[in-house]
Amino acid sequence: MAPDEEDSTLVKLESACSNLKYLLQVSVKLEENLGKMDQRFDLIEETLRTTSRRVGPLQSLAMAANALDTRINRAVSPALALISSFKLSESLQHMLLELSSKLSAETSPNKRLKNLVNYVDCVDHLNVAINWISQEGEPVIQKLQEVVEFISRTKATDQYGIQRLRETLITLKALYATEVDAMRFEGLLDEALLNIQDEYESILQQIRHKNIGDQSQKQVENETDEEGNIGSDLGSELQVEVLRRISETLAANDCLDICIDIYVKVRYKRAAKALMRLNPDYLRTYTPEEIDEMEWESLETAIVLWIKHFELAVKKVIVSEKKLCNQLLSKIMDGLVWPECFVKISDKIMAVFFRFGEGVARSSKEPQKLFKLLDMFESLQRLKPEFTEVFNGEAETDICKRFRELEKLLVHASSKLFWEFGLQIEGNSDGFPPPQDGSIPKLVRYAINYLKYLATDHYSTAMAKVLRTEQIWKAGTLSKPETDENLLKDAISKVMEALQRNVESKRSRSRDKILTHVFAMNTYWYIYMKTRNTELGKLLGEEYIRKKYKIVAEESAYMYQKQAWGPLLRILEKEDLKKQGKEAIVRSLVGEKIESFLKDFDEMSQRHRGYYNIPDIDLREQIREATVKLVVPTYTDFLESYSVLLQRKSYISPQTLERLVGQVFDDGDVKLRRRSSTDPMIGQNSASLEEEMGGFPRSKSNTSDV
Repeated sequence: MAPDEEDSTLVKLESACSNLKYLLQVSVKLEENLGKMDQRFDLIEETLRTTSRRVGPLQSLAMAANALDTRINRAVSPALALISSFKLSESLQHMLLELSSKLSAETSPNKRLKNLVNYVDCVDHLNVAINWISQEGEPVIQKLQEVVEFISRTKATDQYGIQRLRETLITLKALYATEVDAMRFEGLLDEALLNIQDEYESILQQIRHKNIGDQSQKQVENETDEEGNIGSDLGSELQVEVLRRISETLAANDCLDICIDIYVKVRYKRAAKALMRLNPDYLRTYTPEEIDEMEWESLETAIVLWIKHFELAVKKVIVSEKKLCNQLLSKIMDGLVWPECFVKISDKIMAVFFRFGEGVARSSKEPQKLFKLLDMFESLQRLKPEFTEVFNGEAETDICKRFRELEKLLVHASSKLFWEFGLQIEGNSDGFPPPQDGSIPKLVRYAINYLKYLATDHYSTAMAKVLRTEQIWKAGTLSKPETDENLLKDAISKVMEALQRNVESKRSRSRDKILTHVFAMNTYWYIYMKTRNTELGKLLGEEYIRKKYKIVAEESAYMYQKQAWGPLLRILEKEDLKKQGKEAIVRSLVGEKIESFLKDFDEMSQRHRGYYNIPDIDLREQIREATVKLVVPTYTDFLESYSVLLQRKSYISPQTLERLVGQVFDDGDVKLRRRSSTDPMIGQNSASLEEEMGGFPRSKSNTSDV
């Protein structure tokens, strides 16, 4: 190894040795420092232990203080709110007094209503405050008492704080125990509720139905509101708003029963007074017995008024009351209250109309009453859509049921009366022969005019509805009834057949053959002439009445000619004269025949003038012409055939005979004029049904019914 390399290695070793020494020295110092730090940490740890032992109780006290503070705040904050509510109720009571003074002093209706709105608002706020105090006061006091007891028991605060909490608790207890019930039942709130009850009743009384007394039927039919019902709004918007607010306020203060009682009482009186302006005194007579005792004119007028008033009551008064009731009470109890109130009001009013209609339907069945029953039935049919719309709730079920019962009564009464009319005609056989002059019986006149009136458009539709309805009720809803026209045609045909049987019964009781034919001719011709070209004739059919009545009348006229004038013509027969051979005998027989002819002619003329009557002018003229054509040519031929044998004697000429034959029937004019003073049918186009009642039980009637 070279000397230089050895020196270099030695230097390196020395340097490394020097570094190791330095490291060892640093390690020793570091170890010393670590020892010192360890001592310091031990000191710090001891200090922390001491500090922890000293701070621990303070931390517990702080946590306890926070918990106590939270507990106290949870009790005190509601107590402060309760005290604030007492202060608020006190201020609201002062405000009520001020508003009450303003309300009493105000004279303007609109301003008074506006003040009343503010008054009701104040009552609502006071009620809310008192209800909150009543509901929350006891729990608040209970919490406060628990805190006071806890603090007293734990002594978590100083005596001054505890004393203040105790005083607050005692004050709240006393205030709650004495003031709450007084505020609710004896204080200004109670007085305010009484005041608004009076105001409620007063405003309800001020709302009246207008134009009821002078409301015409045309106006009733034309006045429609937005919903399609007839009627008008009751009260102004402000009145309705005030009443609605009062209704809700009374309901919120446990005065709903009082509110309903006031509303029903006042509105029923108002509705009843509105209808009383129509002077419906007839409604006081409603039992069947009382109605039977009424004069027919009075009953007829009462039924006409009933129809108008019933329609007006439903379309105007009841509709308006329903709208008002809905406006005021619909928000109370989810809308369950107002239908009941409406029913209580309308039920009493409808009951008065129903009982009169039921009394009329149950009263005695006089024939002329049919038309008024049909008028009542038709009025119910017209009113039914509006009635169903007005009384469409569950609460109105009983009213709708009574409406249907009245419909049934009218249907049964009308149908029964019509069929009994036919039975009365057939059963009205008095056992007597026809009238001595062969004129038309009053029964026939009455029945034909009765049926003509029934067949008019005004009554035929209603009568057909009645017959169809009754048929459906009897046969069931699944049956297929005939058409209205066929039903009415069949029904009237049966009455006409009953009338014909009655006529034939009278006809068969006469021993005077001529009288029977005059009677049949007059009667059937009258029936034919009165029914043709009329609604009755169109209903029965022109061919039907021609075969049933015209042909029978013509046959009776032929038999009349044969019975009355045939014997005269047989006197002038020539067969027996032709058998005689001697002229003197023939001359004698011819003279005897003419004398006998003229004698019998005079007797027949006197008989006609004294007994027989043909009231129809056209028929009488036709019979006159037929008789002239029957008698005069035969007489003329006889005179001409034996004129040579009759030269020495003068007999009446054919022209004179024709004039005399004409006078036989001309005398009927005198008799006709004499009868026309007492018989309303002769010489008139129409007549009173009631004056032609004949053997039917009846009262006086207004002739305008036919």
